[in-house]
Amino acid sequence: MAQQNSFDIVSQVDRAEVTNAIHQTVKEVRQRFDFKGSSANVVLEKDALVLTAEDETKLRNMNDILQQKLVRRGVPLKALTYGVVEPAAGGTVRQQAAIQQGIPQEKAKEVVKFIKDSKAKVQASIQADVVRVSGKDRDTLQDIIAKLKGRDFGIDMQFTNYRSN
Repeated sequence: MAQQNSFDIVSQVDRAEVTNAIHQTVKEVRQRFDFKGSSANVVLEKDALVLTAEDETKLRNMNDILQQKLVRRGVPLKALTYGVVEPAAGGTVRQQAAIQQGIPQEKAKEVVKFIKDSKAKVQASIQADVVRVSGKDRDTLQDIIAKLKGRDFGIDMQFTNYRSN
């Protein structure tokens, strides 16, 4: 029987690193002079970050701090999808940033179409929120990984579970 090689394309975020970045952000916001007496805060809810502040300027500044901390901890900013800034209780403003876990169906279809259009001798299949690519030749799979890294799909992708059967 012919040898079959495969790898998975996933989009995952390490929640522990996100939590650490949030703690660092809150600590820095509490210490900064421009946030003195401010009730600005970042909270991690289920699959989203909720940023609250007195006005949009403080919200934007706090978001910049948060993004710096996330990047420093290796969390990709592409994994965050920001909502609109909306008024909240007590004259404050709020913004939600959804954390993407897994590849959305439409993006997975786009990735599979890209792989099929490359005319490589591999099979790509969508399995829930993961795209599995399999083929006989390891070099072909590595070429596919290189092509996928060279194209921006608007999501963060990791290549895991590289194996030979």
